[in-house]
Amino acid sequence: MKKPTFRATVNSCYVGYISQAIVNNFYPLLFALFQTEYQISLSQLSFLIVANFGIQLMVDLLAAPFADKIGYRPLVVSAHFLCAAGLILLPILPAVIDPYSGLLLAIMLCGVGGGLIEVVVSPIVEACPSDNKASAMSLLHSFYCWGQAAVVLFSTLSFRLFGLGSHTVVSVLWGVIPLVNAFSFLRVPLNTLPHADAKSAPLHAVKSKGFALFFLMMLCAGASELSMSQWASAFAEEGLRVNKATGDLLGPCMFAVFMGIARVFYSKKGEKIRLSSYMAGSSALCVFGYAVTVFAPHPLLSLCGCMICGLAVGIMWPGTFSMASRAIPLGGTSMFALLALAGDLGCTSGPFLAGQVSAAFGSNLRVGFAFAAVFPLLMLVFALVRRNQEKL
Repeated sequence: MKKPTFRATVNSCYVGYISQAIVNNFYPLLFALFQTEYQISLSQLSFLIVANFGIQLMVDLLAAPFADKIGYRPLVVSAHFLCAAGLILLPILPAVIDPYSGLLLAIMLCGVGGGLIEVVVSPIVEACPSDNKASAMSLLHSFYCWGQAAVVLFSTLSFRLFGLGSHTVVSVLWGVIPLVNAFSFLRVPLNTLPHADAKSAPLHAVKSKGFALFFLMMLCAGASELSMSQWASAFAEEGLRVNKATGDLLGPCMFAVFMGIARVFYSKKGEKIRLSSYMAGSSALCVFGYAVTVFAPHPLLSLCGCMICGLAVGIMWPGTFSMASRAIPLGGTSMFALLALAGDLGCTSGPFLAGQVSAAFGSNLRVGFAFAAVFPLLMLVFALVRRNQEKL
């Protein structure tokens, strides 16, 4: 049998990000169903998001030392098995135990798997032979977007054709993807990144010049992206009174498509673009997208605002990774893990706060989105600060 190459490694990493997109974006499509079938409140739904990304945040913090000590392979394989288990159990556990506890447990399993993927997949790609690391990183993260779009598109079509009751089968089918990719990661070659010694690596990253700024940028990147993507489906269905299929396709699906387009564009043209300036412009566009979503007088215009946000946030996460990697070359796996922690902190706090603010104003998600616009606004400030630092 022919030995796999690093091309196979990168392809497995692409599927890894698709798997992460599945575990992060499938269950929010069912929020309206959870409300009616299990009588779950908006605040409880917000806590499901917190559980998912809060667990990912803890994994980001704890997993990096293990990655440097035992290698990437055990962690990335375990990550995919956990994602598969969470997806397969998502429709099963609510039927055999308390529904909310069942959902929470399944989503927490997905959170552990998704967190491990975030910790190890980016450094795996960074360690692969490549001429343009920033472009490779942006292309890698675009597969999260295509995974998110596929989840929304095919799930919505299944719900449309077979009814919402088909979510039990759809969830299990999505679980097959990480399950198969786990076996792929058992075979492909893996390099490791250069880093400071194991005891000092996290401290080296934290003490490095500019790390605090990159940490804040990742936090804002996660919050800017997830505040919109996690609530777009519920907003379209409950806030705009658009039918579920139309709302999901024009809301979270097109959000993901436009986010993917932005990342592919940068992967192709990134060498000719100043990253900090590009991120500043994207942040300003994201503020505009949130404003359109909140203030547009027609539902379709509000959904256009959602698409604009997708286009704008595309570069934020991979762009921050790339800038940090160039500025702190010995940061190693620990730096990627700490930045992933910051991103997941944003992924947790952004949609949670947006949901809580919405609940405080009578479940009005427009108010929640207006509050969430502060994150891309802060990202704009931080990107401009980074651009000024580069001139020094």
